[in-house]
Amino acid sequence: MMDWFLAHRYTVGIVIGVVLGIAARLNMLRTDYRQYPTYPHGKIIHISLGVIAAGLGAVAVPALLEKNYTAVTFLTLAAQQFRDVRNMERQSLSKVDEQELVPRGATYIEGIAMVFEGRNYLVILTAFLASLFSIVFPWYWGIAAGAASILVSNHFKSGSNLAEVADIEPVPIRLEGPDVYVGPVYIMNVGLEDSRQKIMQHGQGFLLKPKNRNARVTLSHVGQRQAIMHDISTLFGAYRDEGEPSLRQMAKLDMDSGTVGLLLLLQEKDEAKTLTALHRIPVLESAVRMPSEAGVNARKGS
Repeated sequence: MMDWFLAHRYTVGIVIGVVLGIAARLNMLRTDYRQYPTYPHGKIIHISLGVIAAGLGAVAVPALLEKNYTAVTFLTLAAQQFRDVRNMERQSLSKVDEQELVPRGATYIEGIAMVFEGRNYLVILTAFLASLFSIVFPWYWGIAAGAASILVSNHFKSGSNLAEVADIEPVPIRLEGPDVYVGPVYIMNVGLEDSRQKIMQHGQGFLLKPKNRNARVTLSHVGQRQAIMHDISTLFGAYRDEGEPSLRQMAKLDMDSGTVGLLLLLQEKDEAKTLTALHRIPVLESAVRMPSEAGVNARKGS
């Protein structure tokens, strides 16, 4: 049996690499409450791309070991293909976003597109390592290397959430004439009495207090605030329709303290559930700012 594995080590390495690469893509592919990628057609597209990525990563190892360096240049074509996938995701999500009652926003869409491109590269890496270890060492080391790569991929599958950058607390909504406030934060002016009554009846107010100077800049990002409103509206349903400009989710910044006042109008009014969901909202990579790391802001003597 071992003689057969040695005689067909390239074939064994490629098969193990492809299988574990596909397993890595399936592990990172999940349709959650946002229903993206859509089921089943969206999943079929991304699984197919995962198979291609796994094949590219697995085949690259025999090409390198045989010193066929020209053949490895097809990886550059793969990189271009996956960049096209990113553009495809961006364009399709932007079109869909035009019909959302509470849009994702350009920042959120760019983050989703970037994630799908990056995960294909993780698949290539997993397949490459599994194939390499299967060929250079006994085949079971390839399985171990692929499994370890999948575990590492899990680390990159999800980033930080809102609870890590902000203290979140529910606060009452109050009216001062036509002006709507969430705690101390002014939200907007609502002229119609009927709209004010609906806001008081269906609205929920929350304050997002940044934990540090980095979080303060991150929460001030308009794209991050839009992502918060979109995700919560997706979870609990938005209490609004077209032609109702005063009935909308709002996230306004208190420029003095950096606190964000969040006004939510949801079909399901459950403060405890909403508070739990807010803690789990993802922080967008492109919204993260680190002003404390800048040399001009560094502490003296540090």
